[in-house]
Amino acid sequence: MFLKENLENNTNDSSAAENNENGNKPEDCDSVVVKTDGMAIRCVAIIGQVEGHSILPDTQKTTKYEHLLPLLVDVEEDDRVEGILFLLNTVGGDVEAGLAIAELIASMKKPTVSLVLGGGHSIGVPLAVSAKRSFIVPSATMTVHPVRISGTLIGAPQTYRYFSRMQNRITDFVVAHSKVTAEQFNGMLMRTEEMATDVGSILEGREAVDAGLIDQVGGLSEAIAALKEQVASCKREAE
Repeated sequence: MFLKENLENNTNDSSAAENNENGNKPEDCDSVVVKTDGMAIRCVAIIGQVEGHSILPDTQKTTKYEHLLPLLVDVEEDDRVEGILFLLNTVGGDVEAGLAIAELIASMKKPTVSLVLGGGHSIGVPLAVSAKRSFIVPSATMTVHPVRISGTLIGAPQTYRYFSRMQNRITDFVVAHSKVTAEQFNGMLMRTEEMATDVGSILEGREAVDAGLIDQVGGLSEAIAALKEQVASCKREAE
């Protein structure tokens, strides 16, 4: 039985290697290519909790940064893909992993659009604003709050400075990729009247747009239309 299982695995591995050599990549569970009006759009989902250097339990929905980063590099260099649509429904997660993904999205040359569905909380805020244009459905929410950390804390000035610098990195990124100012964003972080046992703000779809975090309230059709506009603009510039 052990030998049979190994032979089957080796056969599957050989088939996978052949597919890769022939240019046929296995389907990715968190992304899909959609053809619309002659354009190929890659749809990438960022869902659940953004997993960082620690592995989360199997019972949690996660987006693994070590999977998403190479995928984005591959999409950026794939001439067949003309634009990327990011679908977000995330509770947040690891700050450094989330910022790494957000920075990579923001540095892509290809047209990018993000659509917040359900929620774009915590580190999901930088992820939502990292695309060249951002949308949010009316029923979605975004939670803006100061950074948290788990584990041993040392009661020293260095600890406070570490928290402050980490928060500044997030604030600077959000301000650079949205219409919100640093003063407005810091004000959202420190509100005390919205959450019973916490500080921060919970913004619904229209509120997120009015605050300057997100560009427009809209759904899938609006997001795809904006992506098509970007693709068409890039083609005109290239001519």
